[in-house]
Amino acid sequence: MNASAATPERILQRLDWQVIHRLDGLLQGDYRSLFYGYGVDFADLREYQPQDDIRYIDWNVTARMDAPYVRQYVEDREITAWFLLDLSPSVDFGTVQTQKRTMLIEFVTTFARLLTRHGNRVGAIFYGNGIEHTVPARGGKLHVLRLVNDLLKRPQLSNTPLTDLSPLLRGGLNAIKKRSLIFVISDFISVPGWEKPLSLLNQRHEVIAIRLWDPREVDLPDVGSLILEDAETGEQLYVDTHDRKFRNAFREAAMRREAELNHIFKHAGVDVMPLSTDDDLVRAIVRFAALRQRRRR
Repeated sequence: MNASAATPERILQRLDWQVIHRLDGLLQGDYRSLFYGYGVDFADLREYQPQDDIRYIDWNVTARMDAPYVRQYVEDREITAWFLLDLSPSVDFGTVQTQKRTMLIEFVTTFARLLTRHGNRVGAIFYGNGIEHTVPARGGKLHVLRLVNDLLKRPQLSNTPLTDLSPLLRGGLNAIKKRSLIFVISDFISVPGWEKPLSLLNQRHEVIAIRLWDPREVDLPDVGSLILEDAETGEQLYVDTHDRKFRNAFREAAMRREAELNHIFKHAGVDVMPLSTDDDLVRAIVRFAALRQRRRR
C-alpha cells in the first residue's frame, strides 16, 4: 500500500475486508481477550494469591502490611485506548511497497475501527521532532477517518536530532488521566532514557508495545557496495555487503539490540508485538493473541 496515495475511506474499506473480517472469524469477535486490565475502576484490596497478576500488586500497601496485596478492579464496559505514535524518520525505512510507517497506519486503522465499532473511544499522540499533535479520545467511524487522515497528512521528516522517545512517553503520562489501554507504536530506535517513563506508564495503564521492524535491519543482503544513510541524521556510510564478516557483524549487532529491547520490555512488564514490514497483519495479531492467552494460564 502506498499510504500517501490512499484516502482514509479507501484504507478503512480495504482493511475492513482484508483484515477485520478475517480477524472476526479467527478470534470469533473476542477482541477483549487481547487485553488484561482495560477499562477498570479500583474497587478493593485483598491478599495476593498465586494465580494473581503481579501487575496489580499495591506495593505501598504491601510494604505497610508486610504481605503482598493486590488491587481489585470492577470492569468498565467502555475501553479508552490511546495510540502513542513514533513518526520519526526511521519509521520511513522499508521496501518501496511497505515501509514501517505503512504498518503503523494499518495497525492504528485496524484497532481504532475494532474498538470504536463497539462504542469505545480512541485517541492518539503524534511524535516526530517532539510531540507535534494530539487527537482527543472519541468514538465513531468518522473519528477513525479523522485519525487516519491526520496520519496521512503528517510529512516525512529527515535530518532531525536523534529520536528520544522519552517526551512521547512522558506526554502520555501527563495527558492520559483515566486508566486506559495504550499502544506504543515505534521501532524503538531511540537514545537511552525512555525505559523509566515506559515503566511508569505501565504502572498507571495497560501498555502494549508494537515494535516496527524491517528484515533488512537484521540481515543485510549480499548486493555489493552500498551507501547506507542514517534516516534521522543524514550521515552516510560506504559499506561492501560482499564482505561476509561485515554482514555477520551487522547481524550480531542487530541481535544484541533485540536482546536489549526484550530486556527493557520485560523489566517494564510490557508485552511486545513485533510487526515486520513483510508481516501479514492478521497473522501477527493472532500470534500475539495466542501468546497473551498462554500467559494467562
